[in-house]
Amino acid sequence: MTARVDVFANPLAAKVMKHLNSAGRAVSESGLPAATQELVKIRASQINGCGFCTDMHTKDAAAAGETSLRLNLVAVWREATVFTEAERAALELTEQGTRIADAAGGVSDEAWANAAKHYDEDQLVALMSLIAIINTYNRINVINQQPAGDYQPGQFG
Repeated sequence: MTARVDVFANPLAAKVMKHLNSAGRAVSESGLPAATQELVKIRASQINGCGFCTDMHTKDAAAAGETSLRLNLVAVWREATVFTEAERAALELTEQGTRIADAAGGVSDEAWANAAKHYDEDQLVALMSLIAIINTYNRINVINQQPAGDYQPGQFG
């Protein structure tokens, strides 16, 4: 597979990515646990079929010490016993926030309330922002057919 556009060389893409990366940095510097952030990015990327982001975030998570067991079970987190209640709440919010078009009501009050049991207001803002940001990256990469597999942990800073 070859990307339709070289987003790493295109000046307009560089401008857009600069702003997305800045928003992502604000979230990464929030009080939302780093492991939760990676789980959210992985799950949204799996749902959206974004190989590039799935490759990147599983490798970054592994490099940060995440276990292969947990990484292998993200897609089936409901049946897995290796995630905390807080992580499970974040993963549910991620799924509902990623699949907005699939549910007439959008994100349920129940999913939000469950997340609010585990995260303070700033963390909730970080969580919903992260879900929106990773969905944006997923869509850019899927539309562009960005190839997956060559990413090296920490490659983009």
